[in-house]
Amino acid sequence: MTDRYAVIGHPISHSKSPQIHAAFARATGQDIAYTAIEAPLDGFAATVRAFREQGGRGANVTLPFKLQACELATDPSEAARLAGAANALRFEPGDRIRAENFDGVGLVNDIQRNLGHALKGRRVLLLGAGGATRGALLPLAQQGPAALAVANRTADKAHALRADFAAHATLQSGGYADLAGERFDVVINATSAGLSGEALPLPGGLFAPGALAYDMVYGKGLTPFLRQAREAGVHALADGVGMLVEQAAEAFAWWRGVRPGTREVIERLSVPLV
Repeated sequence: MTDRYAVIGHPISHSKSPQIHAAFARATGQDIAYTAIEAPLDGFAATVRAFREQGGRGANVTLPFKLQACELATDPSEAARLAGAANALRFEPGDRIRAENFDGVGLVNDIQRNLGHALKGRRVLLLGAGGATRGALLPLAQQGPAALAVANRTADKAHALRADFAAHATLQSGGYADLAGERFDVVINATSAGLSGEALPLPGGLFAPGALAYDMVYGKGLTPFLRQAREAGVHALADGVGMLVEQAAEAFAWWRGVRPGTREVIERLSVPLV
């Protein structure tokens, strides 16, 4: 019998997840059906329940339901609890729902495996203090960077993240102006500025020689952040398409017990950064 999975969000028509998981299933010989479900803004839990009752085995969760997914789970992972959000659910016997947050793992895998930038011993900066940063901090800290910093337009939010993660990581925190005089080997834009076309007020000299500039936004070409980095002399630029595919591969392996290759799918979905 074909096993059913889905991605749940609102809106959902833009999602690449059905295309990605169909490619994974073909490559690994897994018999699954994967669909996109648009849940009402006030009906996430009911949508999950209905999908499960119809035979669903698990689901990815995207905006705006990642926080609700974590709350709905009976067994959230440590990564999901720390992030306060989940992007993958697995339905188990009884009423148990396991929840994971694979966004940070997908980011780390893309940076290290696909882009060839080791994180151990490097200085890493995350821009923004929202959910995307929360999901990335623990996996990044586990790689052993020499420094891990969070900067946000509102410095208090960055300081709050430092306090929340104090038992798991040593973080630097502050506002964008506090970055003056600092240099980083990997700079990750985890804000939504790229979607609005907004440039961040970053000080000069932020990028170390040979730095990687990474924007979690994908499919938008050269975002304002990546343009800033290029104008600062950065040659290694990347958007979040690799992160998207890598987190999907982690969820697929969690559900099916086999991890698919990702390079071909990443190449197919990539948009030139021009």
